[in-house]
Amino acid sequence: MADETRGVDPDGWHAAVASARDEGFAFFDWLSAVDRSHDEDAPGLDVVCHLYDTREQGALRGLLLVARVPDGDPLASVTDVFAGAAWHERETAEMFGLELTGFDDGSGQGIRPLLLPDGFEGTPLRKSFQLAARASKPWPGGKEPGEGHESARSPSRRRVQAPGVPPPEWGPR
Repeated sequence: MADETRGVDPDGWHAAVASARDEGFAFFDWLSAVDRSHDEDAPGLDVVCHLYDTREQGALRGLLLVARVPDGDPLASVTDVFAGAAWHERETAEMFGLELTGFDDGSGQGIRPLLLPDGFEGTPLRKSFQLAARASKPWPGGKEPGEGHESARSPSRRRVQAPGVPPPEWGPR
């Protein structure tokens, strides 16, 4: 059976996750976000939580909860519903810039860096994040000699700028 997907209002995120757990979706699989800042009607992050109902042997049911969180708005933490969500919420906060309220992983330290080095600035999984390393050296995306982005040897092929490559106004490569 395919996973069920439920759209959730951001204000009801915590209640929806707790309700799903109470319905039997008690196995927490993962939580993350998808950058939807390009959506002109409702820019923000799609926060997703994947849960499973494992009560019936051989009939695994999945549930995907999705909440569109407007840019800059906070979301309630679900660490009190699923303790395993703490790592996922820390990663999502760090990599996407999502503010979580009520986060408690039992350490008393709150949300803190998980993957990035101390002093790192930015949110690397947002589409707006410019990969500085790509400004200093060209994208190695050419498959054959002469197919690089700055080559005139392959006029019949459309040149596509790789994700995260800054525009030419960033400076010389």
